[in-house]
Amino acid sequence: MRKNEHPDEKRLSGRARQVLELLYRLGEATVQEVIDASDGDIPSYSAARSILRGLVEQGRAEHEQRGAKYVYRPTVSRDAESRSALAQVLETFFDGSPERTMQALLDLSRRGDYDVDLAALERLVRRAKKEGR
Repeated sequence: MRKNEHPDEKRLSGRARQVLELLYRLGEATVQEVIDASDGDIPSYSAARSILRGLVEQGRAEHEQRGAKYVYRPTVSRDAESRSALAQVLETFFDGSPERTMQALLDLSRRGDYDVDLAALERLVRRAKKEGR
């Protein structure tokens, strides 16, 4: 599987997404390193191992044995996973509407929660129109 492919469209639980995000941040990690990086959010060794095993079964991570431990790393690009996560958010919270999603982002910006570069967004929209999207 190429790094940019998404293995399947199975949705990740919040905890699995958190563990995958830790793997992206760390590059690779043992079960204990995932637990340590989670700041106490992963309740136990067996829970972390189970989540990592699920990520491997889904094709989102792989592992190799080094001594007595397995070292895990993501197999799907962060971009592919982020698109999958965004699609899940759109469906779950915005009825699949990119426009409603964008409005929510702009509302967050207006409230001061996030800085949004409106000029950059306008350039992206112009480019998408030019490309016929």
